[in-house]
Amino acid sequence: MAHTKMLEAYPKDLGNIDKEKLAECIAASFECAQICTACADACLSEDMVAELTKCIRTDLDCADICVATGNALSRHTGYDANVARAFLEACATACKACGDECESHADMHEHCRICAEACRRCEQACRDLLANLA
Repeated sequence: MAHTKMLEAYPKDLGNIDKEKLAECIAASFECAQICTACADACLSEDMVAELTKCIRTDLDCADICVATGNALSRHTGYDANVARAFLEACATACKACGDECESHADMHEHCRICAEACRRCEQACRDLLANLA
């Protein structure tokens, strides 16, 4: 995994953080952002697009928060655990909301099912890393 290689290449000590959990969370954040963006676009192509307004909104909000989280977790110089926790909590919250919303459409739209799964993976990765930071 490229994120793991970058963490190993970082020239300073990262402290007690579990590098594998950190790499998994970074990867899950970027993957979730891409899938949420694609799901929002797929929702816009559905004939019943008006009924998917909330789904589109939660997809896009989740994607933005996931990108910001992945970027913040990729930076280690001047690291602040309190800021990292805030990003992780926000990302887990956004992923839960988006996962719940997409899950409510999953029986009718395959893209929503796929998105809900990605959101659940990212939410769990954020919670796992949060537990490591505690």
